[in-house]
Amino acid sequence: MRPLVLVPGAWLGAWAWKDVAPILERSGHPAYPVTLTGMGERAHLLSKEVGMETAIEDVLSVVRYNELEDVVLVGHSFAGKVAAAVADRADAKVSKVIYLDAFRPERVRTPQGGFDPTREFGAIPLGSLGVPLTKEIVANIGKDVTGDRLDRMLRLATPWPVRLASDPIELTGAFERIPEAYIFCTLSGDPVEEIIAGKWGKLEGPHRTIETGHWPMLTKPEELARQLLDLSK
Repeated sequence: MRPLVLVPGAWLGAWAWKDVAPILERSGHPAYPVTLTGMGERAHLLSKEVGMETAIEDVLSVVRYNELEDVVLVGHSFAGKVAAAVADRADAKVSKVIYLDAFRPERVRTPQGGFDPTREFGAIPLGSLGVPLTKEIVANIGKDVTGDRLDRMLRLATPWPVRLASDPIELTGAFERIPEAYIFCTLSGDPVEEIIAGKWGKLEGPHRTIETGHWPMLTKPEELARQLLDLSK
């Protein structure tokens, strides 16, 4: 069974996959939830030097030091950028990339994926290196995260290192040989029907939709796990 390396999006750590990973493993797929440097239990390692290269190395190290082969990379949200870059550099180890409501790379050789997160999520507090998660952000893209789930998310979320958004990636094209699949969240605010129709770029593999906001690993972990297992075949 293929191992799944689960790369969380902004503000999250490996904790976000707590309800998904056991389901995958009961189905025979080893699961490796990742915490990127600067977030989650690794928030204390945040510095001005932490950027996309750090995140890419984080995931490459999980593959390398766990001696993984035939890996399915799951990139959530901005971490689609991380997953694409890892697949590009470790294409011999990666069998598929699943983009979970995520950034999808274009098949170009120029820098891509860098943006200013403060334009969408607000200013960074003075002296901080990251964008904090607020109730307003959750309400905009994850209104189904409520009650105890919302309390837990806000308690465990850590500021999103700004360079993980602003740093672009450059791809050689090796990742283009690796099959792709997609999961779109219909309540996260994106025009999912238009995306599926190809208005924002051709989909290069199968897709699934899930009726959740941007964080299905928190709100519908069982359904998300089933979709990941189905797309990992």
